[in-house]
Order: sequence, then C-alpha cells, then structure tokens
Amino acid sequence: MFFSEYKEPKLSGERFSVIYKLSGNEKEAYEKAKDLCLEQTVEFPGELLPDGAIRDSIVGRIESFKKHDSMHYMATVSYAVETSSNELTQLLNVVFGNSSIKPGIRVEKLLLSDVILKNFKGPRFGRDGLREYLGIKNRPLLFTALKPMGLSSEALADLAYKFALGGIDLIKDDHGLSNQSFSPFEERVELCVNAINKANRETGGKSVYVPNITAPFSEMVDRARKAKELGAGGLLISPGLAGFDAMREISEDENINLPVFSHPAFLGTFVMSNETGISHGALLGQIMRLAGADATIYPNFGGRFSFSREECESIAVCTSEKMGNLKPIFPCPAGGMSLGSIPESLKVYGKDVIFLVGGGLFRHGPNLIENCAYFRKLIENIDLKEIF
Repeated sequence: MFFSEYKEPKLSGERFSVIYKLSGNEKEAYEKAKDLCLEQTVEFPGELLPDGAIRDSIVGRIESFKKHDSMHYMATVSYAVETSSNELTQLLNVVFGNSSIKPGIRVEKLLLSDVILKNFKGPRFGRDGLREYLGIKNRPLLFTALKPMGLSSEALADLAYKFALGGIDLIKDDHGLSNQSFSPFEERVELCVNAINKANRETGGKSVYVPNITAPFSEMVDRARKAKELGAGGLLISPGLAGFDAMREISEDENINLPVFSHPAFLGTFVMSNETGISHGALLGQIMRLAGADATIYPNFGGRFSFSREECESIAVCTSEKMGNLKPIFPCPAGGMSLGSIPESLKVYGKDVIFLVGGGLFRHGPNLIENCAYFRKLIENIDLKEIF
C-alpha cells in the first residue's frame, strides 16, 4: 500500500559477505545479526517492505551463525553487490555504516567476491613493484621519520641527509608535519629532496623522500603533484583524517604515479575494543589495500602501543592473502620499535616487511649516520634461516 509505484530492481544475484563478531548470548547475538541485515541496507522496518527483490535480495542475508566463545557469536552476512554502487565509500557504508554506532558489533573480515574487487585498482605498486622501484630484491626495507615537530625545514633536511648517508631506504615526514609556519610544505619538500639526492650522489644509494600530503581535500592533489614535481619518491597519507577514498584517488592518479604509504592516525578507536569497531586485519590490511596503499603503517607489538603479536600477525596476513587482482602490500610495523626488536619481528613478518624505526635510531648512539648504517648492516646480515 505504501509503494504503489514500486518497480522491481534488476539484480545480478552476486553477493559479497562480511564476518561480524556479535556480543551477547545466543538470542541477543542473533537479534544483532538480523538487525545488521536491515540496518546496513534498507534501514527500514522489515515487516513494511514490499515483497520481491528488496525483501529477498537487497536486505542482507545471514549465511552462517556460529558460537565463538561464551559471550560472542560469529555471523556471516551477505549483501547484493549492487548495494555497494561500485564505490569504495558506499561499500564501506554497507559493511559498517550505521551499525558502527551500535554496541557489541565488530567487523572481523571482508569476504569480497571478484565481482566487487574488479571495481578497485588497489595498490599501484604493491610489494613487487615497490621493490623494483627501490632496487631492493630480497631484504626487508628500512624506513624512518623526520621529527620532532617544530624543527625548521633546514633542520629536517639535515636529518634527511644523515638518514640517507646511513643507508635508510625510505625517509618520510612524521605524520604531524603538514604546512606549519616553522616548516612550510613546499619549502620542506624541496629541501629534503635536495638533501637526499645529495646523499645519494655521495653514496650511490637510492634513498627516497616521502612527504606527508594529508590535508584538506581541496589541497591534497595539489600537494601530491607538487611533491612529485619537486622529486619526492612517495606519499604519506592518513586516510582516517583525509578519507579512504581520497587516498584511493591519489593512488590511481596517473599524473602522480607514486607509492602510497598509509598512516593509522585517527583510526585507533576502530581497533582498540574487542567488542566493537573493526578488526586489525580488516582495517589495516584489507581496507588499506582496497584504498590503494602500497604499504600500511601500524604499531608493532612490543612497542609503546598496545597491539599484540597476534593482532600484528593478522594485519600481515591480510596484506598478502588473495583479494582478487589486488596486489599484496608491505606491512610496516612502527610505533616505538627498537633495533633490538628486529630479529623477533622477523619471525612474524619474514623478509617482506618495511621496518619503521624512529626514536630508536637516535637512542642507539651519539652518531646518527653510524646508527643508520648499523641498522642497515643488521638487516643485510640477518640470516632468516637461523631465525626460523
């Protein structure tokens, strides 16, 4: 009676799924699963829906419901591929839009069909492409950050020069460096690129500079293009601040064509609870790949943040497991890493990892160039066969 002009939508019958962890006893958890089916799609009372395709196919469908532990259940809910509109923004909306505001619901894993994944280019370089770009075949990659905030562009460039002399492969802005008066973006990029190029000429190395382009959307593309024009070798983006689809746009821009490194700033509360939010692997592995990151930065276990070894392992798995034609990307553990933690971390990541060490390079000794060289030698001389 409410939908006299109702016309059946044309649907392919193809679906994608999401695994959710639901808190509560069996009855409570199942009610949450049923609510997901409506809330993530039609957001409308189920009993008032018209018969036909909307009720039968547009509304989410519970494909499985299993006990996880005494107070949690795992539900796999499938959705018609058409609900995603072939857009990253709408796909994420269907995965966890309104339900992200409700307690006791956590996204554990995205099960995306090739029909969905073919709409996304994913990482431009990925692991193999980034290795080729940097000329590094087998060993782990070395990363560090320019900090602290408050240094002038000249002082940051001097640090970049020393890092490059010591053999660090990737030298990025700290994620807090933007366009502040004490270190304006364009000035900083030009000076840091020149400093690293100077070091490369002296050593024969191939270190690259990765500026932070996280900014108001109206400025991000301009900063990315300016960074490329000035000779930057990659781009740092915090999609929690700038938007996942903004990062995807930058990654896919043929005129930019630079590796993208994602930073987890502002995303912590998504993963900090075992009861709500999104799992570490789904957010920092799967979604970052969908959004075009070539490497995903996150806090390593044993550092100054609270990520566990198991959580970091789940991220690493999701950076490389099969996702249609999307390339595997590099896990980039960071957040208080020390040089002494490298051997244990290699047991988790193997050689396909980018180690981001910041303060640890300064704590190792009084000579920054020698500290970097020690880091490089440590990585080059580690025998993975002995570790495993």
